[in-house]
This record gives sequence, C-alpha cells and structure tokens, in this order.
Amino acid sequence: MVRRGWFDAAGRARKAESQDFVPYLWPAAAVPFAATATTIRRQHYQAGKRAFMQQQPQATEFGIAEARRVLGEVFAPWVMDLNLSIERFDFAPSGDAADWQPGAVLRLPFSERLCRNGGTVSGQALMAFADTAMVIANLAANRGYRAMTTVDQTIHFMRAVSASDVLADARVVRLGRTMSFGRVTLLSATDNKPVAMVSSAFAML
Repeated sequence: MVRRGWFDAAGRARKAESQDFVPYLWPAAAVPFAATATTIRRQHYQAGKRAFMQQQPQATEFGIAEARRVLGEVFAPWVMDLNLSIERFDFAPSGDAADWQPGAVLRLPFSERLCRNGGTVSGQALMAFADTAMVIANLAANRGYRAMTTVDQTIHFMRAVSASDVLADARVVRLGRTMSFGRVTLLSATDNKPVAMVSSAFAML
C-alpha cells in the first residue's frame, strides 16, 4: 500500500488519498504451470535418451557365437556349401599352458560330393577347409574379425580319408601387425589320426 497525492486542473495540490498499488508479479497460477513444464521437458529428454540408447547396437560378448556368425557371413557361397561347423574356439589362455596358441577346431562333414574317384575326400576340399579354418583361428588371435588374404599355403598329405568327417585344428603361431603365420592339422574324426599338415601365411588388410 502506498500513498499518492494528486493535483487539480490549476495544479493545486489536493489531499492525498490512499490507493492500492500492486507491483507486477508472475501470476500465481503460472508458477505450478512453469514447474510442470520443466518436469515435462525433463521427462521428454530422459525418454529420448533411453530411446537413443536402445537404438544403438548392443556390444556382444566375444566368443564362439561371434566366430559362428563370421563363418556364416564372410565366406563365398561355395565355401558355405561345405557345411563347416566350429567345435572349439580358443581366444584366451586356459590354465598355465606355456605353449598355448589361439585358434579353433572346425569340422568338415563327409559328403560324397567332396570325394574324387575312389571315394576319398579330394585334396581341393581339404585345402579349402584348412584355409577357412585359419581365417577363424586369426579371428581368435585378433579377438575380432579383420579382413585378410592368403599369401601362402603349403599342405602335406599324409593319408587318404574316406567315409569320415574331417577335423581341422588351426593355430596362429605368430601374429604381427600386417602378417599372420599359422599351422593346421587335419585329422580323421573317426580315429583322430592326422590326414594332412598345413602351414600358411596371411596378410592383414
């Protein structure tokens, strides 16, 4: 409450009278509205953040599931027709094995389509099998897929295999920044005896 004087037309002061003076304030009704608007904005931000995070690809744990995904996606269709499977995937040392090497064990199921005259699995199929197994072994050594190309592959056939699946035990012997060197032992799944020995080198792209 303030008191104000006022003047007549001649400019003479007249008696002061009381007059209510209310300064401008934020309307009381607007205060809860402002708080509500702030809360809504915060809720919209948090909801948008959750939606954004849900859209991001979830990191999958590295392991045999990732190796099987790579086996099913990166190779040529005719390699896929071999119906290879991954039996073991060793990307981390187990125990105190001093001679441990990263690698994988793959299986090539027997098929008459892979056999040459005489009913034995052809050398071409075994070489393709060994080459594919080394790619998966490099996946284990790198703990992730890297594009690569075969530089060299030398195979020594030890005995024929027929009417049996073949196992490939592929190991990375040395992994460098641009090159990888490995070995593969091919074994008959029937008696677990060696069928061929393979050495290979890969260039990392």
